Amino acid sequence: MALFADLGDRRELENKAKAEGRLPPGQSLTLKWPVLHYGSVPRFDAAKWDFKISGMVEEPIRLTWEEFRALPQTEVTSDFHCVTRWSRLDNRWKGVLFTDVMKLVKPHPEAAFALVLAEEGYTANVPLADLQRPNVLFAFEHDGEPLARTWRARDWWVTCKQRREAQLAQTEPAQTEQQTMS
Repeated sequence: MALFADLGDRRELENKAKAEGRLPPGQSLTLKWPVLHYGSVPRFDAAKWDFKISGMVEEPIRLTWEEFRALPQTEVTSDFHCVTRWSRLDNRWKGVLFTDVMKLVKPHPEAAFALVLAEEGYTANVPLADLQRPNVLFAFEHDGEPLARTWRARDWWVTCKQRREAQLAQTEPAQTEQQTMS
């Protein structure tokens, strides 16, 4: 019986979100997080984790997990719209703003892209201007809870534990699905 009550609540919330213009066309509202990934989920070891920023920066750095967690932390609330046609509203994320990390390395003025490397060789090219928006962060909490292991490198842009390096470049770097991390 509770399942149908939850479904009714979800539908009611979905209709409200559509009426408010918060739910894009073709999207369905979810109240949970679908787990969409392929393969194994990497184990996180805080003692071995590091994050490097290199390329077109004045001061390349390497941060340990402890150093990364010591950076200023910010909470951001946002809606999440997945390309697989589901949306989750009012997510509270906590982490380190990308702009705060960039202050440590001082990007060259001509740097325009970031090649972000993650566990299992996954990469993503992102325009630096997109990463420097005021609400972009490397998250380690969602709705007051630490991110679970199922938040994998390939599936979520937000999880900090799966990101390992950002290389800044003037032009868009070549991207491969299985790139070896340096």
